[in-house]
Amino acid sequence: MTIRNFGPLLAPTSVALAGASPTPGSVGYNIARNLISGGFDGDIFFVNPKYDAVQGVKCYSSVGDLPKAPALAIIATPPSTIPALIAEFSRTGTRAAIVITAGLGANKQLMLDASSANCLRILGPNCLGLMLPQIGLNASFAHRAAPAGDLAFLSQSGALVTGVIDWAASRNIGFSHVVSLGDMADVDFGDMLDYLAGDTKSRAILMYMEALTNAPKFISAARRAARVKPVIIVKSGRHEAGARAAKSHTGALAGSDAAYDAAFRRTGLVRVKTLPELFAAAAMLSRRPKLNGERLMILTNGGGAGVLAADDLQDAGGTLATLSAEVVAALDRVLPPTWSRANPVDIIGDAGPDRYRQALQPLIADTASDAILVMQCPTASADPLDNAAAVAGLAGSDHKGDDGAAAKPVLSCWLGDDAARASRALFDQHGIATFETPSDAITGYMQLVRHTRAQIELMQTPDGAVAQSGEAQREITTLIAQAVASGRAMLTAVEAKAILKAAGVPVAESVVAANPQEVRSAAQKLLMHAPSVAVKILSPDISHKSDVGGVRLAIESAEAAGLAAEEMQARITEKRPDARLDGFMVEPMIRRTNAHEVIIGMSVDPTFGPLLMFGAGGTAVEVMADTALALPPIDDVLARHMIAETRIARLLAGYRDRPPAKISAIVDTLVRISNLVVQNPEIRELDINPLIVDEHGAIAIDARIAVVSQAVSRRAPLAIRPYPAQWETETAVPGIGAVDIRPVRPEDERHYQAFFAKISSADVRMRFFTPRVDLSHRYLARLTQIDYAREMAFVAISRESSELLGVVRLVLEPDLWRGEYGILVRSDLKGKGLGWTLMQHLINYARAEGVREITGLVLGENTTMLDMVQKLGFALRTADDEPGAVEVVLNLSPAGNELIACLPPVTPHLG
Repeated sequence: MTIRNFGPLLAPTSVALAGASPTPGSVGYNIARNLISGGFDGDIFFVNPKYDAVQGVKCYSSVGDLPKAPALAIIATPPSTIPALIAEFSRTGTRAAIVITAGLGANKQLMLDASSANCLRILGPNCLGLMLPQIGLNASFAHRAAPAGDLAFLSQSGALVTGVIDWAASRNIGFSHVVSLGDMADVDFGDMLDYLAGDTKSRAILMYMEALTNAPKFISAARRAARVKPVIIVKSGRHEAGARAAKSHTGALAGSDAAYDAAFRRTGLVRVKTLPELFAAAAMLSRRPKLNGERLMILTNGGGAGVLAADDLQDAGGTLATLSAEVVAALDRVLPPTWSRANPVDIIGDAGPDRYRQALQPLIADTASDAILVMQCPTASADPLDNAAAVAGLAGSDHKGDDGAAAKPVLSCWLGDDAARASRALFDQHGIATFETPSDAITGYMQLVRHTRAQIELMQTPDGAVAQSGEAQREITTLIAQAVASGRAMLTAVEAKAILKAAGVPVAESVVAANPQEVRSAAQKLLMHAPSVAVKILSPDISHKSDVGGVRLAIESAEAAGLAAEEMQARITEKRPDARLDGFMVEPMIRRTNAHEVIIGMSVDPTFGPLLMFGAGGTAVEVMADTALALPPIDDVLARHMIAETRIARLLAGYRDRPPAKISAIVDTLVRISNLVVQNPEIRELDINPLIVDEHGAIAIDARIAVVSQAVSRRAPLAIRPYPAQWETETAVPGIGAVDIRPVRPEDERHYQAFFAKISSADVRMRFFTPRVDLSHRYLARLTQIDYAREMAFVAISRESSELLGVVRLVLEPDLWRGEYGILVRSDLKGKGLGWTLMQHLINYARAEGVREITGLVLGENTTMLDMVQKLGFALRTADDEPGAVEVVLNLSPAGNELIACLPPVTPHLG
């Protein structure tokens, strides 16, 4: 829904427990005990008509008897009582509740109905509760309180929460939030990620997930959160049985867990498979080290332990750093002559603090490595705590590099139990990630690597959009409409190829023949220009032709082609008497010596909607099971990532005497298929198998497309909102000329350097309230790679010069009904009406999207802007939190100036 009323839920000033109990071991008893003992400074009230007091705290007979409305209610009463209690709390002014009770059944909807009038937010039902250690609130029935810290933990499993708390307490890892989501009747993962993205108390987010309830909201929120802090997730059900039956290869391979994987990659989340991996990631990422590369140096006093770590690193796909000659020389001067002279750097078992310090100093300064794992095996020759102190002195949280930036990440692994406990505590105190085994250390390091990779992928800039003419789209629309009108869910192969051709995908030529005699005639003509032909059956009832012997290849004569058609006709009659046979397709054989067969497809996942697939193709596609999935829409950067995730990518890169395949041709095909899927919501399945690719390019040999029908009347919506091309327009601005106004695209980043070069420092200050603006790739990527579901930026591009002339932006709050605008026009173009035109376009967009209110902050001295917005209908009022600024507000609500307490969510138009 929204993060409205999350303040009472996650920063309450008072709480009330309905169902408090004096019975030891009961849920009501344990919650009451935890509330009393947690150290919460606010008021705590208990409600239970059976008792005068519980654990020394007065107990009220009803919610109405409470001396004041609590900010947060906790309810642990029978299911039948929940709706009435929610309604009563809501009437008193409470705006958030935790429903511990399980088994609500029909009472769940009654509960939601009771909460809706005043937008009372509900966590649960069927949950462990909530812990906010930084304010001393333990609103749960857990066996112990979570230690305070800066990790947020979200879980659908209450039992898992208690295990994580135990683990964290023994490792000096604390939490800002511990949230048991339960059945997620209201508050869900998307809501929590939206809140935590802007929360300053949490530095990283850990998640245990079983299922999603709203994929589009989750993806928008996860992308936002992952841009500002690490988000690590464990998703159960990786080997869920009962995969959805489908008529296409793509549908069979696109299992739900693979779809979750694709979603996590797209949003920048780091997925781990097990709880130990989650813990390792937490230990690593909670330190927020900066990683500038992936090369790991290992420093150890035990060669065997170092080798184990190096093996684990390479098994995990990591990179072992190489010692430079300069570093070898530096180490030669301080280490015994028997040191390893390679990575791992083995400084011998008797190494003491001086040797650790002297070896670590040049490794930290070395530019040939990006991180260091320091290891200690217990020996009788040195005190492990002294060695730990030497390392912490050089690599602790207070240590900075020569440039003042955070030092190179250093991890520690002190082996042993009792002998290492004090050392690990010391590392914790100095902000150094510490691990018990080499395997744990490498797992933690690789989570840091994966997080860094995910952030880089989020910020990569694509080359540009693939264009498609309006005429081509009209042809595609006509072909699909004809099939839908005739009641067919499956297009013929001829129609499918025609659609691909219109979409810009190269396809093999096909000649349709009604019978074997026509096959002979078609083959005779084709053999005049090709050494051989292929004959394939044409049937709307048979998806995979080769499964029934419906394909013959490399036929070198017309007579053989006719005989092949006759044999296939007889076989189909015998094996599939129910199937219609509309004829045959005769195609010239595509012979390419260095060609590879790949598959490109699309299917619909029940959670995430349309999914794209790329992988190894051919008749053995299911056996090979070498595929990668992505959520559309994709660009060339994402297409290349898809290809790189597969094993066949190594073959496509070339080997021995086989030249590299033309990867750009596959990328182009993937992007065009993505556009086809986005622009045509009638398409529900698609296969190109095989797509033949070699060093010269790619060509589609066979294709299948399924569309919506009477049985399947609507495709699930896209999980990611595509580029809103309908908001492209062109206009003429006096004194400027023809201008294209359109939504911003990632490739627009290249315009920004030149654009800001023509913005005066005074205008920069008026827009950003600072005389300078960051023009780094990371910042500009955030301006141009936006989530169209909750943000919009319109750019004005000169038709003549293709220069960026101005930008207007609207960033919406998570509930999508209010947003803040910003506008910037080139300084030399001010006063010509371009700003007015951009603002009008933005306001029209906001109205169409159902936005209720546009706000903005304008410096009081910016009289030109204040004059313009007043003419556009904005109201002005003093900005309390920004001295010298004026808050401007445009009310777009149909009800005028009155906004109801809890506005209904606006559903994005997702295609």
